[in-house]
Amino acid sequence: MDREQITARMKELVGILGDASRAYYQESREIMSNFEYDKLYDELAALEEESGIILAGSPTQKVGYELISELPKERHASPMLSLDKTKDVDALAAFLGDQKGILSWKLDGITVVLTYEGGKLAKAVTRGNGEIGEVITGNARTFVNVPLSIPFMGTLTVRGEAIITYEDFARINAAIPDADARYKNPRNLCAGSVRQLNSEVTAERRVRLVVFTLVSAVEADGTPHDFGNSHEAEFVWAENMGFETVERKLVTAETLQEAVAEFSEAIAGHAYPSDGLVLLMDDIAYGASLGRTAKFPRNAIAFKWADETALTHLLEIEWSPSRTGLLNPIAVFEPVELEGTTVSRASVHNLSVIRELALGVGDEINVYKANMIIPQIAENLTRSDTLVPPAECPVCGAPTEIRQANDSQVLLCTNPACPAKQIGAFEHFVGRDAMNIDGLSTAGIEKFVGAGILKTVCDLFRLAEHRDEIVGMEGFGEKSFEKLTAAAEAARHTTLPRLLNALGIPGVGEANAKVLARHFDHDMERLIEADEEELSQIDGVGPVLAAQIRGYFADPENLALAEELRSIVEIEAPAEPAQAAEEIAGKVFVITGSLEHFENRKALQDAIEDAGGKSTGSVSVKTDYLINNDIASTSSKNKKAKELGIPIITEEEVMRMLGM
Repeated sequence: MDREQITARMKELVGILGDASRAYYQESREIMSNFEYDKLYDELAALEEESGIILAGSPTQKVGYELISELPKERHASPMLSLDKTKDVDALAAFLGDQKGILSWKLDGITVVLTYEGGKLAKAVTRGNGEIGEVITGNARTFVNVPLSIPFMGTLTVRGEAIITYEDFARINAAIPDADARYKNPRNLCAGSVRQLNSEVTAERRVRLVVFTLVSAVEADGTPHDFGNSHEAEFVWAENMGFETVERKLVTAETLQEAVAEFSEAIAGHAYPSDGLVLLMDDIAYGASLGRTAKFPRNAIAFKWADETALTHLLEIEWSPSRTGLLNPIAVFEPVELEGTTVSRASVHNLSVIRELALGVGDEINVYKANMIIPQIAENLTRSDTLVPPAECPVCGAPTEIRQANDSQVLLCTNPACPAKQIGAFEHFVGRDAMNIDGLSTAGIEKFVGAGILKTVCDLFRLAEHRDEIVGMEGFGEKSFEKLTAAAEAARHTTLPRLLNALGIPGVGEANAKVLARHFDHDMERLIEADEEELSQIDGVGPVLAAQIRGYFADPENLALAEELRSIVEIEAPAEPAQAAEEIAGKVFVITGSLEHFENRKALQDAIEDAGGKSTGSVSVKTDYLINNDIASTSSKNKKAKELGIPIITEEEVMRMLGM
């Protein structure tokens, strides 16, 4: 290419990568795979090196994301740099030389800086654009493992990665019936959770912080804390302060390859999202002497996984319907082995991605697992571009319609009464965090809808009228019918938060349902009659959600459904907190082991939270009580509680504190 062609291609790449970064960092969504982004980024970097030209706005010169939220902003004391990267283990060894290094996970979340003053958490700020971040102190206080107090009385600053585990990610997505509304990956979910304007929503998401850098530790008398010139000593000290630190290994150039292999084998079962490794010089003074470039420090380098790819052929595109009417494309291809497992399916997200890949049945495609986990199509070698989206919904046969959603094209079913939409609504309504009607699977819902037994969710409370028909269905009998109708009867006695969550009001999930119920004193009529202005003034609601709530109840069908449900169910008033529950208010509890009196841990957690306490998942210096019926247990949580001097109490003791 001549210089003009190079410049034109660079301009094109800067625009494409800028759009992808904006979607990923600011809007918590993806418009291209990591594989494709890295490929285009490397092409741009090579063209910049060849031409000596760097265009304004080039992602090779930018760090982090631009800020658009309503959170307060604050400038970092020193710029937060990115890391140079490699996919070559030999390059890692060359970087380390004769030094000792620390090899650790490169976690895929949101970087947060915590500052402690006099032993108390004083401030939490996101990475932002590397120079200016967003203040999220209130949200950080709800992270499940961040110590609010530490034994160090000086000034401490640490950096960590806010993450959501795969387990919690799966739990949160499982509660969202419509596939299009589910979060694409834990990183996107974490981004929205950390930057919430309502910290209660952050708390519901169970965000964790894993510390990967100790920035500074200054004693109360103004002298720097002595770590013996070792970053590993910093990590150990931070752990002793109650922080969860990144998993790591001490390495030399000789042991590096074996350590990388061990991390590579472990990633499939790792609890946290990771997109590679970080190699840090252990010698603090030596690392500092290496200095930095405009963008990268020279004492550390990132190692990106070399994605294992495989060639295969596209067999078909399945269109998966959701309760909102979206038809989501799923690529089905000849099975291939990737990262030790057989893969034959991958989400293609939407019509725009199908067209960008120019897909057609029979095309030769290159597939991989993003971060060694999520199947993706990297590229289409054939690019036949012959795939035609279905003109009819695969569920109901109604015409489909192509619409523009933000900057992507999507396919929708135009039938408001499409069974797929109905089934999704029923699935959500009976869910554990909604009306909790046990014993009705998706297959059961499909049978009931098909038989005309279920037309609206109110029919779930009239199943006894169809006893003979249900008992005669395949998969049902007397026992399953009795269990189902008993569950529906039990669900009549519910709470307003559960009912609001079950209705499927746009934007109103479990956390916002609790906020609304508290504001209106658990009076549904007051909520229904509230205008948009009143709703928007509720802390954590705002004008957008207020408009969605008002719009829902302004719809005559929705209002009629809500009114009919009010006549069917009995909304229980929240119990007045017992005097003894003052022992609970403001205290932090961890629950472990089996329970005898509560149905499950969530039931006990709800009781604690209703009394003003807080329940977290791990023991730390901020924990007030560990609840374990086996006080003599040698479990890790019991050991940690004893080391920190945290009382271990039984279920009966916490029931006494609750006044039960």
